[in-house]
Amino acid sequence: MSDLINLYDKKVYEEELYDFLPDKIVDSHVHIFLPEHSKLKKAGAVNGWTNYVYNEASIEESLARYDELFPGKKVVPVIFGTPSGLVLESNEYVSRLSKEKGYPALFMNKFIDSAEFIEEQVINGGFQGLKPYLNNCNTNVKGADADIFDFLPEEHLKVCDKYGWKVVLHISKNDRLKNSTNIKQLIEIEQKYPNVKLIVAHIGRAYSPEDLGDALEILASNTKNMMFDFSANTYSYAIEKCINLMGSKRVLFGTDMPIAKMRMYRISENGNYINVVPRGMYGDVSNDIHMKETDEKNVTNFCYEILRAFKKASINLSLSKEDIDDIMWKNAGELYSIKF
Repeated sequence: MSDLINLYDKKVYEEELYDFLPDKIVDSHVHIFLPEHSKLKKAGAVNGWTNYVYNEASIEESLARYDELFPGKKVVPVIFGTPSGLVLESNEYVSRLSKEKGYPALFMNKFIDSAEFIEEQVINGGFQGLKPYLNNCNTNVKGADADIFDFLPEEHLKVCDKYGWKVVLHISKNDRLKNSTNIKQLIEIEQKYPNVKLIVAHIGRAYSPEDLGDALEILASNTKNMMFDFSANTYSYAIEKCINLMGSKRVLFGTDMPIAKMRMYRISENGNYINVVPRGMYGDVSNDIHMKETDEKNVTNFCYEILRAFKKASINLSLSKEDIDDIMWKNAGELYSIKF
């Protein structure tokens, strides 16, 4: 057994997940970068619990991880770089890998990038769109408080609309998906830029019941094309509600690797999501409000917890094999023109 997979993980995969999963999988949310690209402490970008596992994510390490996590399955990643540290160098690495290996890739843009620069970089780099992130936002605001247009400016959206590019969007704000400004701007993007293929990452970061509100109902009533991935999301009700309201054609599986290799399960307390991890595995986590230690022996990895949540949602919704295929690979396969 490796550090990633132990006997309990093997049991979870073989008894709970293997038969449930299709033979083909598209991981629609994967960060690929080298150690020298990610300057976490210097950049102050990816903060908190993600630092414990947000380290090297080279293509070699990532593909080996798939072999361990998904034996007997073929997995194709949709790749983008790191929002922390050396974004330009990270983009260059992802571009080279995409051209060499044929994996679909997205460009990590910054608020300060000109529309002309974005157009040139995406086209020449072989990217299929953008992966904006709140870290690289308007310098006049803090990332956690940023509006969507503070890190995905309309000048960039106009270029995306011109070419029909994809945009995988990690929204900001402490109240996440249910924030009224986020809801308003998501609808505005779809209405003003109908050719943009918008994917809202992590179901809008709705990790706890308090994060949902009536956001999905509003978005379902006011949009037709917007898609959602449930990467890094183990809240099965959010996944269930998203599929129920949007339909299986508008939902994508993703992991958010490398953080999905963390050994954990997630709970929610008073609107705060908490990753429960084996005691001592990640050092001193006492000052992180999203971390709690346990002495339980059987704790699997984040990736399998995401899939457990999806399986639970699929059972509650009585999803068909075709629905599961759509979510696990067909939707992303069609969106990114992936050839298996």
